[in-house]
Amino acid sequence: MKIVVAGKGGAGKTTVSGTVARALARQGRPVVALDADVNPMLGVTLGLGIDATEDLAAVRQALMEGEHEHEPTVEGMVESFGVDAPDGVRVVVASRMDRPDSGCACCGVSPDRMLKELDAGDRTVLGDLEAGVGVLTRMEPGNVDVVLVVTNPTVKSIEVARRAVESAVARDSRVLIVANRVAGDDDVDAIAAALGDHEIVVIPEDPAIARADAEGLAPLDFHAEGPGVRALVALGDRLHASA
Repeated sequence: MKIVVAGKGGAGKTTVSGTVARALARQGRPVVALDADVNPMLGVTLGLGIDATEDLAAVRQALMEGEHEHEPTVEGMVESFGVDAPDGVRVVVASRMDRPDSGCACCGVSPDRMLKELDAGDRTVLGDLEAGVGVLTRMEPGNVDVVLVVTNPTVKSIEVARRAVESAVARDSRVLIVANRVAGDDDVDAIAAALGDHEIVVIPEDPAIARADAEGLAPLDFHAEGPGVRALVALGDRLHASA
């Protein structure tokens, strides 16, 4: 199964991606997590810590500077450039390089190409996409099974989510709306008014998630019993059951 997480910057995509990835891995399903954000911080949400996350991102720059051996295949990139996060999630930075037109396979790779070429098989490939809908619009139909569209109950966030939904539907992907940081029924109603044609998964406001982010910790490690974290784990369990 291939899953991507899309939405407006700041909507909570990385929190959703990291927590869902670990929930899937805890069910015994191998998970490869691709950090395709231009500011790759998925490692923090997965529990690697800030230093290891920054080292992971630095591997890509080392390639460009000739300090790291290159890798011709995307599977090889996951093996050579990725690291194992808690619960066995394999995470690799897949954000676009400074010179995407490079003739080198690993220096010129893009997130959409990695998502296309990685074989899901008996594992889950999960991509934490850059803000907006750029990567989604470059994907070919059928490349991704599920798109988790993360939105907050704000006009700007909902508008980006609406465009992400359009792109996902045009590419024959299943869509789940992840209504994040929901404080009450009014928030759900605002999201449903614009995106109610698709199923909405509600993630309640959880102050512990914000505190975990401030301290550079994974929400799942910081306070696993928080309402937002429990809702995200339930989402991961549900995706596992439908795989």
